[in-house]
Amino acid sequence: MSDEDVEGNDLDQNVSHRLDRVPNTATERTVEGRPSREEIVDWWQERFGIPPETFEGHTFWEKGAGKIWAYAGNLDSPIEAESLGMSVLRTRQEHWKPTTEAAQRWGEEATRNVIVLDRERARRFVAGEDQEIEWDGDWGYLIVAHEFAGGRAPLGVGLYLHGELRSQIPKGRRREI
Repeated sequence: MSDEDVEGNDLDQNVSHRLDRVPNTATERTVEGRPSREEIVDWWQERFGIPPETFEGHTFWEKGAGKIWAYAGNLDSPIEAESLGMSVLRTRQEHWKPTTEAAQRWGEEATRNVIVLDRERARRFVAGEDQEIEWDGDWGYLIVAHEFAGGRAPLGVGLYLHGELRSQIPKGRRREI
């Protein structure tokens, strides 16, 4: 797609119906507030200990204001599409929020801010229930996991505040198990 094909040549703005590739670094930023690839990868490493090489081969895209998508490949930008790859992060808010899909996809790589729940608590979490729980780690968004078949299976994202783990499992993905 050429610049002339883009509605009003608005490449320096967020457009709700268009995916724009994020710049590699903050110095390459042309849209105010848009995160860079470097900032996104650094955030995953700082918050969850996920190594930067985990994201090699992926490009990051923003749709609208702060909806970040990861695509396992490389395409020309911008793209007029509903989605591309997988939604991974919400950034234009006080605290960046990972998506359930991202936690499930990359959560096994996480070395910090992961809370492992026993069977009953995991069942309640997947059903969308909030629950009181002791946690001596950071407050905020956590990757929630369960020990299963000798390994750690990431279930999704939880928000931990004031002794309560709030399930962030989307309503359509909640399950009674």
